[in-house]
Amino acid sequence: MSRLSTIALLVCSNFFMTYAWYGHLKDFRHKTLPMVIALSWGVAFFEYCLQVPANRIGFQFFSLAQLKVLQEIITMGVFAVFSVAYMREELKWDFVWAGLCLVGAAYFMFRQMGAAH
Repeated sequence: MSRLSTIALLVCSNFFMTYAWYGHLKDFRHKTLPMVIALSWGVAFFEYCLQVPANRIGFQFFSLAQLKVLQEIITMGVFAVFSVAYMREELKWDFVWAGLCLVGAAYFMFRQMGAAH
């Protein structure tokens, strides 16, 4: 397993996570809240089936803080795709600026990659 495996698993897990958090706003808006909570938990199960192994694999290569920043960057990227492609939302410039702040966070977390552990 590798760093790339970690990233791929986190990307896939984030699609499940993002749908569990926001997909119901489009698909289940007419369902009862308890039903939507149960459906979201069901989707989140698959997120955890990918996220837990991703973090276990990733912890061999990344520090805990690096894993967290990596997760947030992936989350923003997946959310942008989900927002535009699935929810038909328009991306605003503030989203781009927030993403650039995450680029700065990534720089500081990964600039001494050899000293991670």
